[in-house]
Amino acid sequence: MSETILKSAEAASAPERVDLLAKFDPIIQTREALLAAGVEDPFSLVMDEVLSPTQAICNGRDTILLGTYNYMGMTFDPDVIAAGQAAMQDFGAGTTGSRVLNGTFRDHRDVETALREFYAMDHAMVFSTGYQANLGIISTLAGKGDYIILDIDSHASIWDGCAMGSAEVVPFKHNDVEALEKRLKRVPEGAGKLVVLEGVYSMMGDVAPLKEMVRVCKENGATVLVDEAHSMGFIGEHGRGVAEEQGVLDDVDFIIGTFSKSVGTVGGFCVSNHPKFEVLRLVCRPYVFTAALPPAVMASSATSIRKLMHGGNKRAHLWENSRTLHGGLKALGFQLGTDTPQSAIIAVIMPDLEKGAMMWEALLKEGLYVNLARPPATPAGMTLLRCSLCAEHTAEQVQTILGMFERAGKAIGII
Repeated sequence: MSETILKSAEAASAPERVDLLAKFDPIIQTREALLAAGVEDPFSLVMDEVLSPTQAICNGRDTILLGTYNYMGMTFDPDVIAAGQAAMQDFGAGTTGSRVLNGTFRDHRDVETALREFYAMDHAMVFSTGYQANLGIISTLAGKGDYIILDIDSHASIWDGCAMGSAEVVPFKHNDVEALEKRLKRVPEGAGKLVVLEGVYSMMGDVAPLKEMVRVCKENGATVLVDEAHSMGFIGEHGRGVAEEQGVLDDVDFIIGTFSKSVGTVGGFCVSNHPKFEVLRLVCRPYVFTAALPPAVMASSATSIRKLMHGGNKRAHLWENSRTLHGGLKALGFQLGTDTPQSAIIAVIMPDLEKGAMMWEALLKEGLYVNLARPPATPAGMTLLRCSLCAEHTAEQVQTILGMFERAGKAIGII
């Protein structure tokens, strides 16, 4: 009896446990309110069957894909698939090791060779994801006493790379060259300076003024890193991105990219001409302390990259798709993220999250999948329907998409 009383007393005196997930209650409540209104969950869509780069069965419906980042349509390229199948047969399903231990296979070296060929650069380093590429390179380059100056609208992987390191982090207003210059001039003399920019910003689909920004960086003694995740393969004469398009590729110190967009596989990379680049393989923690990608993924990636070198016709068709969809949506009365088409991303701005979710659902019922993007991922607290065009979308599909937007927009009261 006394033992029971003692345990009860101890329980009564114990401090109340803090719910570590309580900070996410507002997100839980927002999601529950949306679902209670009868809207399909926009963040749990299931691809039941993928038929091509532009079509799938989604939640049981035949659907045109307009939100996959499969810009160049390489996921179903016969050569890409065959290369992966052969590597799977020869090397098995996985590596079971880090790149610095047993995780470097023949095809890891080959994809790095393909990247050096693609960018005409001296060095290339492959990571297991694009997120890890930013996490690793940024946190390794800039350390204690250094400064990272970055665009306020930078991708989460860039911000997380800053957080992982110990450098001072200084944001500047989105795409504002003057604001960048002011921040650079305030950095203490003698401190290391890393400026992180993106070629195409993934939410609004707008392009950075890299030519002016790189000039300002060089005038102020800064190292420049550009994330070309959403432009590699598509923008530029050879598909090398916005830095190539604007004539500053040779002045950029590090290029970060991903395989999960135009290449059509998965993985991330960094290319550079820096003479000390190879030491990063020994000191970059997200490279050293994670398993290497399966050789089948690497073989597919190398094949895709080499085919993208000769993708001029596909790039031209993708630009035509972008101009047609952007112009058509604008003519229908939708508010877009850019005045003119700047990339393969077209952001359609919604009045609020509720209307955005309703519009997303209406489009899905029409047979069209787009991305519903909401804060904090979006700038200025906006809700967006983000459209990602593909080089495999036909001209007829783009016209069909415009018809779907018109019907859904009128039904929801957006236009």
